[in-house]
Amino acid sequence: MAGQDREITLRFLSEPADVNFGGKVHGGAVMKWIDLAAYACAAGWSGKYCITAYAGGIRFVKPIHVGNIVEVAAKVIYTGRSSMHIGIDVRAGDPKDTERHLTTHCIVIMVAVDDQGKPTDIPEWIPMTEHDIRLRDSALRLMDMRKRIGDEMEAHVK
Repeated sequence: MAGQDREITLRFLSEPADVNFGGKVHGGAVMKWIDLAAYACAAGWSGKYCITAYAGGIRFVKPIHVGNIVEVAAKVIYTGRSSMHIGIDVRAGDPKDTERHLTTHCIVIMVAVDDQGKPTDIPEWIPMTEHDIRLRDSALRLMDMRKRIGDEMEAHVK
């Protein structure tokens, strides 16, 4: 049911096909996993098909090794009329251990669309805890910063 499923965690093993020339998991593979988790989270919250509108602030903190168990946790941290800001944490570690370390963090904005591909209304998410209020406030500040960066970038577009 829409408006109830706020978070999801995808888990899987990294494979040799995910490796880069340095022997670690390729950043592009991690970005694909992030997009998949963001979609699953947004679709679960909205109950609708969603598209990626923005992915930013991607921080690659530690490498992921082939054979690691990877957990991609996605959580709604702000909703607009049709958009959802999804906070993503990627953690990885040896599958024989319970310890997972943060490898990547970012924010993804997903937009719910109707059958014609037009943005469509979604349920509002209202933060209840102090932590969730901080996450929402951070999403609002990031929205403002993206607007200012976009305004600056206009000088570079012909």
